[in-house]
Amino acid sequence: MIAERVESWTQQWLRQGRQEGRQEGRQEGRQEGRQEGESRVLQRQLARRFGLLPLWCRERLETASEAELEHWADNILDAKSLDEVFQD
Repeated sequence: MIAERVESWTQQWLRQGRQEGRQEGRQEGRQEGRQEGESRVLQRQLARRFGLLPLWCRERLETASEAELEHWADNILDAKSLDEVFQD
């Protein structure tokens, strides 16, 4: 009787743990997808405005946080050079 309950609880906890893990994975995947999309859009905008982007610029965009990408997207509106876009 007790062994059956313990087994039932164990199975329930395992299911719950797997479900939580899947949810976290989906959430992280969506976040990464948003960041990659923002990076690509900003890269296209920068290339259109300033021409061929140097390697340092592409690398910076690929490793940027969401907050950095948003900040740079705002900066592009007034920037006269790539350096001005990436100023803090």
